[in-house]
Amino acid sequence: MTATYDAVVIGAGHNGLVTAAYLAKAGLRVLVLERREAVGGAAVTEELAPGFRCDTGAHRIGLLRREIARDLALTRYGLEIVRPDPAVFTPLPDGRHLVVWREPRKTAEAIRGFSKADAERWIPFTTRMAKVARVLAAVQAIPPPRVTEPARSDLWTFLKLGARLRLGGRTAMADLLRTLPMSAADLLDEWFESDALKGTLGAGGITGVFQGPRSAGTAYVMLHYAGSEPGALRPCALVRGGTGKLAQALAGAAVRHGAQIRTGAEVRQILVRDGCASGVLLASGEEIAAARVISNADPRRTFLGLVDPVHLGAGFLQEIRHMRFGGACAKVHLALGELPNFTCAPGDGPHLRGVISIAPSLDYLERAYDDAKYGGISCRPYLEAVIPSLHDSGLAPPGRHVMSILVQYAPYRLKEGGWDAARRDALADLVVETLAEYAPNVKSAIIARHVLTPCDLEAVFGLTEGNIHHGEMTLDQLFFMRPVPGWARYRTPIERLYLCGAGAHPGGGVSGMSGWNAAREILSDVRSDSRG
Repeated sequence: MTATYDAVVIGAGHNGLVTAAYLAKAGLRVLVLERREAVGGAAVTEELAPGFRCDTGAHRIGLLRREIARDLALTRYGLEIVRPDPAVFTPLPDGRHLVVWREPRKTAEAIRGFSKADAERWIPFTTRMAKVARVLAAVQAIPPPRVTEPARSDLWTFLKLGARLRLGGRTAMADLLRTLPMSAADLLDEWFESDALKGTLGAGGITGVFQGPRSAGTAYVMLHYAGSEPGALRPCALVRGGTGKLAQALAGAAVRHGAQIRTGAEVRQILVRDGCASGVLLASGEEIAAARVISNADPRRTFLGLVDPVHLGAGFLQEIRHMRFGGACAKVHLALGELPNFTCAPGDGPHLRGVISIAPSLDYLERAYDDAKYGGISCRPYLEAVIPSLHDSGLAPPGRHVMSILVQYAPYRLKEGGWDAARRDALADLVVETLAEYAPNVKSAIIARHVLTPCDLEAVFGLTEGNIHHGEMTLDQLFFMRPVPGWARYRTPIERLYLCGAGAHPGGGVSGMSGWNAAREILSDVRSDSRG
C-alpha cells in the first residue's frame, strides 16, 4: 500500500491539531481524522438549548503555550484569550468571600481580612512558587530522557534538562524536587493559616484528579497549572466565544499550512506492516495509507482498542492495562435567565468573570474526596464554574447567560448502581442545591440544564473512564513514566506510531504541550529518515 499521506493524525482534539499544524507547516502531507462532526475533542463549544452555547468539555484553557499561539499565528484565525481579574472568586458559608487577583498586592489586601500573617506571606510565597513553576515549565517543554534503556541521544536530553534546571537557580530547583511529592495541604499548611485561602489554592491541586488535597503529589498538580508570574497560582484564561474557538483557530492554522481535516471519520484500526504503522482503517471500511500515524487518543484507547495486540509485547500491554484513569469529574451546564446573585457579593461585578470556586477549606475538599473513594458521589462537591457569556454575549440571548460547572467528585465506578437517568438528574439537583447555598436565585434562574457524567465524557469525547487528563496525574504516571516507563518520548513499540495527546508528557490541561513536543520528535525522525 503506497503512502497517501506523510502523517495521519487520529483525533482533532487540541493536541492533535497542534501536532498536525506543525507537521504541515514543515511541509508534510497531513490528514486529521475526527470521529465527531466538529473539531476540538473536549475543547468544543456546543448548543445547550436554543440560543444558548456552552463549553461542554474544557471550559478554560489554562496555560496555552505562548510559542504555539505565536508560531501558528492563532489570533489571525480569531483566537482571543481573556484573562479575567480577579482570576478566582471563592464564596464562603459565613457570608464572606475571597478573591485572588492577578496583582499579588491586591490579593494580599483581600487576604488581610482573613489573616494578617497570611497577607504578609502571600507575596513571598507566590514569588517563590513562580520560580518553581518556571523550572517545571522548562522540564515540560522537552521530551523526558529514557531512564530504562538510555541511548546516546538521551545524554543530550539530560544535558538540556540540567541546563534548564540550573537556569532556575539552585533554590528553585531544590524547591521543585522537595515540592513534587508533597500534598497540596502540607505545602499550604507550611505557609498559611486561613481556611479560605488554603481551600481556594488547594482546589487547584485536585482539579480533575481522583485524590484529595492531603494526597501525596497534589502539590505537583497545583504547580502544573500555575503560571510563571507571581500571583498566578490559579490562573484563569478563557476564550472569547468559547473554548471551541481555540480548536477552530488551530484547525484554521493547520489547513492554511496544507493539512486536511475530515470529521465524521472514525478510525477503527491502526494498520501495521512489518512492525511499522502503515495507515488506518476507518469504520466505513476505507483504508488510508500513511508513512506515520499519530494518535491523539489516550494510551488505553490507542493500544487496547486500535492496535492488534499481536504487534505489542506482553509486558507493554500489561503496563498499559495497569495505567490508572479513574475519572473523578462530571460537567453540569446551565442556561440562566439571569446572573447568579451571590449573597456574599451581590450583583454583577468582576468576581463573576473568572473562576467561581466552591472550595471553602481543605477539610471541605478532603471530605468530598472521602465520599468518592468509597464509590459514592460527594454529598458536598467541589465546584469550579465559569460564566463565558459575560465575555461574549453571543453565547446566550440578550440578558441571559450560560454557566459551565466542573463537578468533583463524581466517580466513574459507583459502589451502588450506575449512571442512569435518575442518578444524572440527582447530580444536577445536587449541584444546583450547592450553588444555591451561596447564590439563592440560581434555582429560579434555570431555563435548561445539561449533564455529562463520567460515562458520558467517555462516550462523547472518548475519554477513558471519563478522565479529563488521559490518565491519572500521579507521580508514578508523570515525566519519564508517562504513559509507561520506557515510552515517554511520544514514540511507541510500533515503529512510526506516535502519541501526541495528554496521555503523553507533560499531561493534562489545554496547553498544547503534548502536541508541540510530539511534533518536534516526529520531525526529528523525519529528518533522520531523509538522511538515512
